[in-house]
Amino acid sequence: MQFTKIQLALPAKPERHRRFGSVDPVSGNKPTTKEQMVDLQNQQKDFLFSIDRVGICRVRHPIQIRSEMAPTLQTSIATISLTTSLEQNSKGINMSRLTEQLEQYRQEGWTTDLPELCHFARELAERMNQRKAEIRIDFPWFYERSAPVTEHTGLNHADASIRVAHEIQKPPKITIGMSVAVTTLCPCSKEISEYSAHNQRGTVAITAEIDPAALPVQDWKTALLAAAESNASSALHPILKRPDEKRVTEQAYENPRFVEDMVRLVAADLYEMNAVLAFSVECRNEESIHLHDAVAAIYYDKRTEATH
Repeated sequence: MQFTKIQLALPAKPERHRRFGSVDPVSGNKPTTKEQMVDLQNQQKDFLFSIDRVGICRVRHPIQIRSEMAPTLQTSIATISLTTSLEQNSKGINMSRLTEQLEQYRQEGWTTDLPELCHFARELAERMNQRKAEIRIDFPWFYERSAPVTEHTGLNHADASIRVAHEIQKPPKITIGMSVAVTTLCPCSKEISEYSAHNQRGTVAITAEIDPAALPVQDWKTALLAAAESNASSALHPILKRPDEKRVTEQAYENPRFVEDMVRLVAADLYEMNAVLAFSVECRNEESIHLHDAVAAIYYDKRTEATH
C-alpha cells in the first residue's frame, strides 16, 4: 500500500493568529514608563477601615530545610503566604515587592531556620512601609526512618508549618506546627477481647508558640516528631520486613492509647519544652471498626500560670 504525502499550504503564523481573533496593538496616549504611570495603590485618603492582613498566598516555592535527622539538608516545596497590615489612609500595597523579596532571599540561599524567618518578616514590614508583616510556610519534611529490627532505611515525612508575625517595637510571634501519622491501639478492645485488639492510623496535629528570647532553639521538627511518636502505640515505618512487623505489632499491643491518652501525653512533653510558651494538640483516629473518627484536643498557655 502506498501513501500520498499531502503538503498543506499554511499561511504564515501572524496570519494564522489573525484568523483566530488576534488584532494589532492599539496606539494609545497613556504613559509607558513606570515613573510616569499613575500609582493607584499609593493614594492617600480615608478608605474607611484599616486592614489586618493583605498580600499573597498559595505561593509554591522551593525552600531549604536544615535538620538534625538525615537528610540534614534538603530542598522541599513550600506553600507560602506573605502579608502585611495596611493603614486606613492607604488604598493598597505594592504586591510586587512581596515576590521581589522572596526572590532576593532565594538567591541568597534562605532556609526555614527561625531566626532567618524573623529577619524576613521584619524586612518585609520595612520594605512595605507597614507596621506589621507575616510569613507563613507549609511544607513536607522528610526524614530517614530505620526498621526496628532489620534496620532497613527509608524516608518518612510529616507536614510542617512555620508562622512568623512581626510588629514594630514588639518581639516576633513565632508559631510552629506539625502533623504526624502514628499507630494507636484501642485499650478498650484489648481489655474486653479474649485475643487481639483493633488498631488504626491516627494523626497528631501540634502547634506551638515559641519564645523568641529562646532563639536559636534545637531542631524543633525532631522535637515535635518525638513528642507525637514516642507517646503513640507505635510509629510508622516506610520499610518493614517480617521481624520488624512482629516488633511493631507487639509494641502497639504493649502501648494501647485512646485519643484522650494521646493528647495528654503529648501535652506533657510540650509542657516540658522550655522554649514553648503555649501549645495545642489534636489527635484524630480513623477508626477501623467505625465509619466515624475519634478526636480529642488540648490547648494550654503556660503564660496564664502566673495569674493563678
